[in-house]
Amino acid sequence: MRNARVLMTAALTSACIGLSGLSTAVANDNYSDGVVRIGVLTDMSGIYTDLSGRAAVEAVRMAVEDFGGEVNGVPIEVVHADHRNRPDVGASRAREWYDNDGVDMINDLSNSGVANAVAAVAKERRRHAIVNSSSTIGITNDYCSPYATHYTYDAYSLAQGTGKSIVDDGGDSWFFLTVDFAFGHGLERQVSEVVREAGGRVVGAARHPLDTTDFSSYALQAQASGAEIIGIASTGADAINAINALAEFGVTPNQRPAALLLWFDDVHALGLETAQGLLLTNAFYWDANDETREFSKRFYERTGRMPNMAHAGNYSSTMHYLKSVEAAGTDDPDAVSEKMRELEINDFFAQGGYIRPNGRMVHDQYMWQVKSPDASEYDYDYMELVTTIPGEEAFQPLEKSTCYLLED
Repeated sequence: MRNARVLMTAALTSACIGLSGLSTAVANDNYSDGVVRIGVLTDMSGIYTDLSGRAAVEAVRMAVEDFGGEVNGVPIEVVHADHRNRPDVGASRAREWYDNDGVDMINDLSNSGVANAVAAVAKERRRHAIVNSSSTIGITNDYCSPYATHYTYDAYSLAQGTGKSIVDDGGDSWFFLTVDFAFGHGLERQVSEVVREAGGRVVGAARHPLDTTDFSSYALQAQASGAEIIGIASTGADAINAINALAEFGVTPNQRPAALLLWFDDVHALGLETAQGLLLTNAFYWDANDETREFSKRFYERTGRMPNMAHAGNYSSTMHYLKSVEAAGTDDPDAVSEKMRELEINDFFAQGGYIRPNGRMVHDQYMWQVKSPDASEYDYDYMELVTTIPGEEAFQPLEKSTCYLLED
């Protein structure tokens, strides 16, 4: 029967396009409508679709299936929608899901502007939102609430990882190529603070629109700046195009590109010949240990690709949410919030992880270096560990958080 329920739930979720296929379950007094419903709000058609998108949906589905397809006898459903990288679209979908469609928790939330907007709606509607694919530190500051959790990484952890390591290695003059929206601005700001605190200097920045294909003028501005480090405050296709442009149009031998948010997928797209030597801060690597390899093999069998840190975070955070619902014996948001902050997280993604009062999930981060082609021994053997950054150092100290929940 348990397997039958899992298969039934999988069939229902796989049929969902947006909100189609929602079931009407028998009511349970402890559960709002007799269903625990999870919405994956992601980029299904834009610049970040390869980093989150359908693979993020599959990661959440895997967690639901591995959990057993039900919690305390109540079925779990997964729905998904495309936020189109527009905060207004994300906020509107979140309101519709929370108000009309019985969604208890929204996951993934690629795009920082969308994540902030949905976190604000989650606070208004007293429903849960978990951010795995965005870097904005607003989730644990101005947009914090008992219902918003920032799980995988953020701009502060990237700055403390890649940014600080490069400054410590002598790269103390920086010029930024920054994507012109909340994510890029926040990442540039965080790394700039690290550079200046270490005695370095920022000599300038060039802002480019989201989804830029021609970086030639920006590469030439970076070259003319004379900065030792060209900080790429973008990700996905924008970061790939920027790195390729810097290689094509040439920065001087004394200049080095620094990708401040480089994903495993980006390394794959660039190829080791181009990406070799780059440093990146990631919370997860598929080949780190036996547990990460076991999850990644199953994920690959479903999706045809290796998971990145957001995919792993979507799985882990969904499992943590469901364990919290199970422990609370209800989907009441306040009871679940209490359990989410009480239960420790120990799985292939994080060991000894925990959620602070402001919603920050604290766990170790890792600095990786991209291997040379000669050093790669098998398929997807792309990175080697440089150092582990303890969670308490990786994330913004609580005393610096502006979250209202921390006020005396």
